[in-house]
Amino acid sequence: MDSVLLIVIILVASILQTSTGFGFSILATPFLLLLFAPNEAIQINLLLSLVISILLYTKIKKDVEFQTLKRLIIGSIAGLPLGMLLFLLLDVEKLKLWVSIVLFILTLLLIAKLRVKQNKNRDIFVGTLSGLFTTSMGMPGPPLLLYFASVNTNKEKLRGTTLAFYLFIYSISLIIQLLFAGTTSKMWIASGLTLPFVFIGLFLGQLLFRKMNQQVFQKLVYALLLFTAIYLLL
Repeated sequence: MDSVLLIVIILVASILQTSTGFGFSILATPFLLLLFAPNEAIQINLLLSLVISILLYTKIKKDVEFQTLKRLIIGSIAGLPLGMLLFLLLDVEKLKLWVSIVLFILTLLLIAKLRVKQNKNRDIFVGTLSGLFTTSMGMPGPPLLLYFASVNTNKEKLRGTTLAFYLFIYSISLIIQLLFAGTTSKMWIASGLTLPFVFIGLFLGQLLFRKMNQQVFQKLVYALLLFTAIYLLL
């Protein structure tokens, strides 16, 4: 039963990641935490998300905003070790509680048409938050998603820039996690078992992306953010 649930989680998360650029960690991590220890759940998420980003890069390269990507990477360099420190030292439940409250409030403001102007400093700050979220909870997506939605980024640019950023952030985060939190054979077996379903998700996600218009994409963004906030709060 656990194996079937694991496969369903990874398949659906892979479809979302491919079609939106951010769905894997938001959907998969909460459910993986029901089946695995925190370090195992985070490492499965990081490893499979990295595989998706590598396989998709040639398809999304033309949509990447490279100046924004550069600033996000610069910011994340500070956030990655800070997130690992929080993971090792703080009560993860309290961290999730505060994140859920902030995420919920910001998502409601976003739905109410709160908008900000994109600039260099904000790009760097969001990169820092994303790095922190990645190593502490395996979820780099929410800060990026909130930010890109608040500056009205189109779906092609959002997906392309986010997936390109993941190539860097997931690679470094996985190394940090393996070095400082250790790993288990269970994590590698689970990742290998679900890898074929990642490929199926890639194919289906590409089909979905081509059929989605900007309005549907935006509604999906709001739904995923609210889902993440409510789940973490509960």
